[in-house]
Amino acid sequence: MSKRFKIIDIGHKGFSLDRALTELEIQVSESIYQGEVRVIKVIHGHGTGALQTSVREWCQNQEGRFQAVVNGEDYDLFNHDSANMRAECGSPYDPDLGKKNSAITYIWFW
Repeated sequence: MSKRFKIIDIGHKGFSLDRALTELEIQVSESIYQGEVRVIKVIHGHGTGALQTSVREWCQNQEGRFQAVVNGEDYDLFNHDSANMRAECGSPYDPDLGKKNSAITYIWFW
């Protein structure tokens, strides 16, 4: 896996909703500050859908902070942002490519 592509799992740690979003903010802020990671794959899981909704709303509220946010169900080579994001990271192997997996969200940094 490329150093430019990081995976975080906040959906399977038993975190409360607030704790999961705090962990997301910490990981995003650290990655932006360090400057090496370009994409974070956020695994929020399916569950009740509350965490997925919260993660995606959080991303929308960060308007301008990210180059793009790609929902897992849109993550394929026909999606312009997905293709460019992957190319920038050296096209790492990702088993979720083209799987329409709504349990994940990708965040692409500037």
